[in-house]
Amino acid sequence: MRLATFNLLHGRSLTDGLVDPDRLATAVAALDADVLALQEVDRDQSRSGNLDLTAVAAQALHATEHRFAAAVVGTPGETFRPLTHDDDGHGEPCYGVGLVSRHRVTAWRVTRLRPAPVRSPVYAPGPGGGLILLRDEPRVVLAAVLDTPSGPLTVAATHLSFVPGWNAHQLRQVVRALRQLPAPRILLGDLNLPAWATRTISGWHLLGRRPTYPAGQPRVQLDHVIADRQDFDRLPPVTAVQTPLSAISDHRPLLVDLGPAHPA
Repeated sequence: MRLATFNLLHGRSLTDGLVDPDRLATAVAALDADVLALQEVDRDQSRSGNLDLTAVAAQALHATEHRFAAAVVGTPGETFRPLTHDDDGHGEPCYGVGLVSRHRVTAWRVTRLRPAPVRSPVYAPGPGGGLILLRDEPRVVLAAVLDTPSGPLTVAATHLSFVPGWNAHQLRQVVRALRQLPAPRILLGDLNLPAWATRTISGWHLLGRRPTYPAGQPRVQLDHVIADRQDFDRLPPVTAVQTPLSAISDHRPLLVDLGPAHPA
């Protein structure tokens, strides 16, 4: 089984600043992931052609199961609001996380996380970028219980706050929420935390140790695939870890293979 997490930057290329759905589909297909967690995902946003980017990714992987979970209605960095309920935002631009699986999903679970109460400086890539002071937005955790050949497996996608300390608080919340679902459990996502902090705060195993950001010359690992210690021995061993350069995003995807070598 290949697990992957990818912060899409809503499918934008840093080369030309554009979102091309064919380029996005090609980039995702190249990952050949059985389970793919996506962050910075658009749905019905004009900047990404009003597409459902999670659905584009699922089609590229020939995956039968996929879901998008909005963190906000609107566009981060511009005008946005928290969701008032899980079905809020239909027909409006939304932004959040996605989860794609080639395995059958027997249950979905959404957990919402409050934004940090303070603004924080953030580096914005690309032309006109640099350090900007942003207010945090709400975050969301999208979990699925999979029916795999090895038995039930819980996987989850999230994108935690960029505000130091608040992301640690959120990671503890995520761990508590996921422990209500069947073990083994794997969390994939952009946690905005380095590897040592992710391991210390969560108490979970790191399945891949590679820098993922910035994409051109990665220096820090913000994107992680981690597994709960409970029933960890029921997971196949890690056989490969990759962070291939992609044609989109300012992050590299993180790929973790479990079990026998993945076919080329």
